[in-house]
Amino acid sequence: MLTRILGFSYGVVSYIIFFATFLYAIGFIGGLYVPTTLDGPLSGSLMKAVFINIGLLGLFAIQHSVMARPAFKRAWTKVLPKLLERSTYVLFSSIALILLFIFWQPMGGIVWDIENTTGRILLYTLFALGWGLILAATFAINHFDLFGLRQSWLYLRSLEYTPLEFNLPLMYKIVRHPLYVGWFIAFWATPTMSVAHFLFATVASAYILIAIGWEEKDLCDIHPEYEQYRQQTPMLIPKISRK
Repeated sequence: MLTRILGFSYGVVSYIIFFATFLYAIGFIGGLYVPTTLDGPLSGSLMKAVFINIGLLGLFAIQHSVMARPAFKRAWTKVLPKLLERSTYVLFSSIALILLFIFWQPMGGIVWDIENTTGRILLYTLFALGWGLILAATFAINHFDLFGLRQSWLYLRSLEYTPLEFNLPLMYKIVRHPLYVGWFIAFWATPTMSVAHFLFATVASAYILIAIGWEEKDLCDIHPEYEQYRQQTPMLIPKISRK
């Protein structure tokens, strides 16, 4: 029983760290109320800053993709209880982001700066809507399963994990990846785009587009019906029908 309690506590702590990291990311990307942000004056070599920042983004991408692959999960769960695998993935993802927050190098320079008040309000509104869409998309498909709490709760109760059934809730009927649509909006909707922010948004967006292919391959293997869904539903941009 003690092992199950510790496992559940591990899942809860991992979730709390994730959610704190998620909230910090809003301020980090938006330049709002946190000690470190994407933006700021260049304090050293520009090339050094570029290499460090790309390295930090690459570290997150490698962790996020490698640990999500079925082969890695099969190997990892030989030494880790299967029901704690998702919490561990969430924890490691959070650590990779925390390292990015700590070691990110501002690069100075401005790509664009919208001075019009209405334009700034519109872009900040889009920024907030992007983060809202991210959260809404996770809850639509089961937020607590996605971030490991459901699995650690089942571990506490000594119950077998039952994978979620394939279904199309809410915005998933319109696009296949509303979660990533939210990320794109959050990355790019800013009235003042610094060089560092532009680098972050470009590399992160490219990674998402690549990762979608890997993720959809795994989904087709798990849910055969996903292939038909993929053919019928746009990936990121909804179709506008005259109906």
